[in-house]
Amino acid sequence: MAKLLLVRHGLTEFNEDRRFMGHSDIELSAAGRRQAERLRDYLADEKIDAVYSSDLKRAVEMAEVICEGRGLDIITCPELRECNYGTCEGLTFGEINDNYPDVAEKCINFTLELEFPEGECFTDFFERTSRFIERLEEYGPSETVLISSHDGPLKILLCRLLEIGDDHWRKFRLNNGSLSIMMTSPRGVVLSRLNDVSFLRGLGE
Repeated sequence: MAKLLLVRHGLTEFNEDRRFMGHSDIELSAAGRRQAERLRDYLADEKIDAVYSSDLKRAVEMAEVICEGRGLDIITCPELRECNYGTCEGLTFGEINDNYPDVAEKCINFTLELEFPEGECFTDFFERTSRFIERLEEYGPSETVLISSHDGPLKILLCRLLEIGDDHWRKFRLNNGSLSIMMTSPRGVVLSRLNDVSFLRGLGE
């Protein structure tokens, strides 16, 4: 399998207001676009052979900015969408706690049985996202694939590719605009970089 560049999309207005976004199709904010531009410059000398993105605007825009001038097609994948938060989309955690206290409790005491009203349960979310890994089987270790997605799906890919338990999902932190890198070796997949935001220094976001 290829070297993987895992990119979490830049900031949006929902991120700035700390609202659950999920399938809501929100664009990058001005701050998020600046983050994308910084990452584009940071990766300027990196060879990229293929680009995959969630089909939501914020992830697609992130991939477009990073890959400007490279002549690469961005392959959009619904598998890489964030979890569907149903009626919780657009709410802050405090508002979820007021309206759906049982859901808020499961968010705090994380369990794969977590399910959002009229949305997605985490078990289905994990399986849906994991199907994306099949797309990577055609690439070899000399190739580099960039994946532009969201916090949740990227954490799932980390768990599944590292072959650690799904309950480790909540132990990763991935900031907006961050870069994580996974390499392949004869012994399997290796996480060589996690949540790199060094290139965002000075933005003040």
